Amino acid sequence: MKAFVRDCRALLLWLAGLAVFFAVYFPLRGCKTAMNWLCSRVILPLEQWLGQLCGVTSVSVAEVLILSGLCAALFYLVWQVRCLIARPRRRLRVCRVLLTVLCALLSVYAGFCLMWGVFYGADSFQDKSGLTARGGTAEELTTLTRQYAEELSALSDQVARDENGCFAVSRRDIFAFAPHAYDVLVQEFDCLTLPRTAPKAFVSSRAMSALDFTGFYFPFTGEANLNDECPAAYLPMTICHELAHQQGIASEQECNFVGIMAAALSADPAYRYSGYLLGYVHLSNALYRADAEAWQIIRDSLPDTVRADLRQNSAYWAQFSGPVRTVSNKVYDGFLKSNGVSSGIQSYGTVVDLLLAYHYGA
Repeated sequence: MKAFVRDCRALLLWLAGLAVFFAVYFPLRGCKTAMNWLCSRVILPLEQWLGQLCGVTSVSVAEVLILSGLCAALFYLVWQVRCLIARPRRRLRVCRVLLTVLCALLSVYAGFCLMWGVFYGADSFQDKSGLTARGGTAEELTTLTRQYAEELSALSDQVARDENGCFAVSRRDIFAFAPHAYDVLVQEFDCLTLPRTAPKAFVSSRAMSALDFTGFYFPFTGEANLNDECPAAYLPMTICHELAHQQGIASEQECNFVGIMAAALSADPAYRYSGYLLGYVHLSNALYRADAEAWQIIRDSLPDTVRADLRQNSAYWAQFSGPVRTVSNKVYDGFLKSNGVSSGIQSYGTVVDLLLAYHYGA
């Protein structure tokens, strides 16, 4: 009995500590000066050090930690259920289990707020680079979409293809070029730096696909983790996207822009193709809403190889539609909104405004 009381008291004290953390964190997040200092002087250097430390192995330390945590959680819950069946004082045990689970979940969330959420309150890529997203006219959008389609079509014959005409560049070669992906872009934006640690393929990529993730940055280890199963044509740009997160850029829309431009300007044809492919997808989606006729004309101009890559990607992700994907999106949408991104996952769409600003000026 005393042990139960002691454990519950400790858990309640931990919850009180978490409450104090959140009471300080959420108001302080609105102070950009404090967030800039915390990010630049403490959090980002720490994460980069962690990334270099974890970079001594090609294995994703993030994946090891996540799978270990899930196994430990499952074992704990199964053990507690067994104890509830076999032993008395069930109410006290249920109370302790619920407090333990609540403390664990809130601790993980607090960790993400401290190691990643703070970047949402600091200077964005737009603040640092001076490039400001803006809208554009239908004519500008049409012209830029056509430009990306033409570049994409020209590059489509410069990459390896399989018997179905789909992108077939070796994933190993794609990962090998990653450290050089930013060589050109850093010359345009001095707020960016060359990648310090290499991205890593996630062994459990099938699970990532089910959760609707092509990659993710894990702040606790400073690693950029990539879905190694989804269509390879999108892998180079996704690598560039996650490497942007590794530099402390929190906004998904900004990382999409940085990823597109880093890939499109790189020296490797596979990366350039992937950059223009994703740029075209974002631009054409926006153009379809603005001028469906212009969209159709540009779409019809694409060669069969590009269309094959687009069809392959659509077919791949269609197999994962369902409740797991829906829940995953809602959870991530909630995390974005809790960190001040009011549009949540919808924020991905505004990358078009950044592309227009880059090509036509603010």
